[in-house]
Amino acid sequence: MEKMNDEELLQIKGNEAITLTTLMAYLSIGLVSVICYRFFKSSAGKATLPGGFQFTWS
Repeated sequence: MEKMNDEELLQIKGNEAITLTTLMAYLSIGLVSVICYRFFKSSAGKATLPGGFQFTWS
């Protein structure tokens, strides 16, 4: 290991985890919104989610 000088320390950015978490939250909210839309707007149908979850309505 080497000690970093002040210029190198200023170049370190630590926002990747927050950005990734925000992106995953938006994607999951979008997925749930689409499923809810399909439930309320269709008279009959079937939705299959990853992991083997299946929803059928009529």
